[in-house]
Amino acid sequence: MHSQSILILASGSEIRKELLLNAGLSIDVVKPMVDEEALKLALQAENASPRDIADGLAEMKAARIGNKHPNSLVLGCDQVLEFEKQILSKPVSKEDAKTQLSKMSGKRHSLLSAAVIYHELQPIWRHVGQVRLYMRTLSDAYIEQYVERNWSDVAHCVGGYQIEREGARLFSRIDGDIFNVMGLPLLEILNYLTLRGDIDG
Repeated sequence: MHSQSILILASGSEIRKELLLNAGLSIDVVKPMVDEEALKLALQAENASPRDIADGLAEMKAARIGNKHPNSLVLGCDQVLEFEKQILSKPVSKEDAKTQLSKMSGKRHSLLSAAVIYHELQPIWRHVGQVRLYMRTLSDAYIEQYVERNWSDVAHCVGGYQIEREGARLFSRIDGDIFNVMGLPLLEILNYLTLRGDIDG
């Protein structure tokens, strides 16, 4: 394992940082200043698919930091929630979170977790992982209590839940890689870094 940082994480997400550190990677974190909503709206106006939107946002974040650190590997990430052919954004208020959860209650939605690695001013690797989540039928009372109890944790989460916390109680079934639910296709990133020789395998 190299002693210097293996990559720069272009994200302010504590969960992504924790996942990479827990996997034994030495990383630096630089949060990119990007207007995600503006880019998302622009891509939607062009009828981009949810997958392409997740990939486009991840690449924009990686490029923003990668252009300043061309000799480093820079990892940009984004997660998009697709529900009934619509993209749900992070809730803007407690009421918004409750509305989102009420709509998804008893139904299926998908999470698309995109990652792009930038090096020497260009993207050198990308992946979009997809997970299907089946939400239990939730009572209005439980949704109310859940959001009130967990708002500080879920305010920055698409869909208004964190699967690694009480959010696990919202679901009857999940098809796919749990790391993708948490916002990072971790296994694919680790495999790529191992193949490159950046980490021991």
